[in-house]
Amino acid sequence: MAPILKELSEEYKGRVEIRVIEVYQEKELTRVNGIRLIPTQIFFDSKNQEVFRHQGFMDKAQIKQVFDKMGVDPVRK
Repeated sequence: MAPILKELSEEYKGRVEIRVIEVYQEKELTRVNGIRLIPTQIFFDSKNQEVFRHQGFMDKAQIKQVFDKMGVDPVRK
């Protein structure tokens, strides 16, 4: 998923923050976020509240659908 996340990070620059947690290196963050399967995508709102979670692979279109539901505009105005 790394290439997809890199593309999305560039497309949504300034509107979303995409963070990859290295579960074997960031064990406390992994535990706090309840990550039990790799990959897991967790989407947070601007108040740091979890709004959506998915376990397993997500393609670019699926991720963009979640952004859309969250009200994130793909085109910078």
